[in-house]
Amino acid sequence: MPAILGRNLRRLRTRQGHSLERLAKLAGVSRAMLSQIETGKSAPTVNILWKIATALGVPFATLLDSQRVQGTIILRRDKAKILGLADGRFTSRALFPFDGERKVEFYELRIGPGHVERAEAHAPGTIENLILVRGRIEIRTGQEPANTLEEGDAMLFEADVPHSYRNLTDSEAVIYLVMTYVETVG
Repeated sequence: MPAILGRNLRRLRTRQGHSLERLAKLAGVSRAMLSQIETGKSAPTVNILWKIATALGVPFATLLDSQRVQGTIILRRDKAKILGLADGRFTSRALFPFDGERKVEFYELRIGPGHVERAEAHAPGTIENLILVRGRIEIRTGQEPANTLEEGDAMLFEADVPHSYRNLTDSEAVIYLVMTYVETVG
């Protein structure tokens, strides 16, 4: 995956006319880190990937696009592309093929006991629609009061503001997330 990520980052950055320095400033990520990602020498955290995707104005999955697919697709759990924090308290599994052109992405999020996962603001107009499958979570969006979801509850919110998910239980929480972008990018 680091090689695919590196190729895609370089392609997207150069297509948009950004130097490493300019993208580093836009994303709030060091030039050295961007260079290491582009050369496949670094596997960045989910938060860094979100910052880069937001700065480029592309869906998160576009950075991981490996091939264009057609027809019926089976996405085997044991071969899934899972992104997560090094400590394993948060993982994100894409439940769609990485074909690069889309308005909608579908993820399975797993949040460890008591963990708070903070997300940067996504591109303007981005909507998150989620359903809590297991656990109890608190979601904060921008300056709005926190919302608590119980198993089976769903929530829709504008994700172009910083937001967070906090697991309120002592066991893993599972969320299915549909991310919708205002326009096709990637």
